[in-house]
Amino acid sequence: MSALDAGPAVAPPTRTVLGRLVRRPLALFGLIVILVVAIAAISAPWLAPYDPYEQFFDGLTLEGAPLPPDGKFWFGTDLVGRDLFSRLIYGAQTSLIIGVVANGIAVLIGSVVGVCAGYFRGPVESVLMRFTDLMMAFPALLLAIVLAAIFTPSLWIVAMVIAMVNWVQIARVLYTETRSLAERDFIDAERAMGAGALRIMLRHILPHLFSTIIVWATLGIATTVLLEATLSFLGIGVQPPIPSWGNIIFENQTYFTSAPWLVFIPGAAILLLALAFNLVGDALRDILDPTQQGHH
Repeated sequence: MSALDAGPAVAPPTRTVLGRLVRRPLALFGLIVILVVAIAAISAPWLAPYDPYEQFFDGLTLEGAPLPPDGKFWFGTDLVGRDLFSRLIYGAQTSLIIGVVANGIAVLIGSVVGVCAGYFRGPVESVLMRFTDLMMAFPALLLAIVLAAIFTPSLWIVAMVIAMVNWVQIARVLYTETRSLAERDFIDAERAMGAGALRIMLRHILPHLFSTIIVWATLGIATTVLLEATLSFLGIGVQPPIPSWGNIIFENQTYFTSAPWLVFIPGAAILLLALAFNLVGDALRDILDPTQQGHH
């Protein structure tokens, strides 16, 4: 079997990828932001200066109306007197948990559907890809709103809802790549030697799809974070008083003119985290895509 029949190049070692990532200023910035948010989320019980549910009063307003940022409350307090900085740190836990869990489930579903449809062809391909086309026909946000309204919103339900609407894109991409791989000579040789479909898919097709999966998984987290924030802002995502960057904006939107920090700060956090994952994902696509190697 010639080198040309061996299939696409498998992803380079992790150390090589990381080394090339950190040499790109934008990707390095994205990695730093992700690392800072992850450390803040993990260290929330020790890093947050106050309990995210504790209410503080200024002695003037009975319900603890928003207090501006000062030396005691770095980001001020929200409409019921809770420290915004502490709630943002705990909200990072919500965003990352949903981002990783929902996107992980979406990637798993999309990978199974795409690889099976691309490899088996025939009725399996028709059923799986027509179902994928049907799911793609629905606007993702609208479908997520419908699903979130049907089920009682909670952190894990929101993660499942987002996963149910985010798997179709990666399924399409992997289906196309698997179809191409399944026609290669090295796959025909494995079949001739008696290898079963499961063995071929796990040992010979998936390794060649690893780069694509990693890139889509990274970019997908940005989409997931934005979708979670949107659902929470609409009041059908993670429910208060559990802090989420989206529902922090939802709870405090009525104070937009008198206490704009309550909207701008969590909004900036959402924007920054989504941008960070997009920057890293774009850099990974350049590094891991064989057609791009040698150009950077």
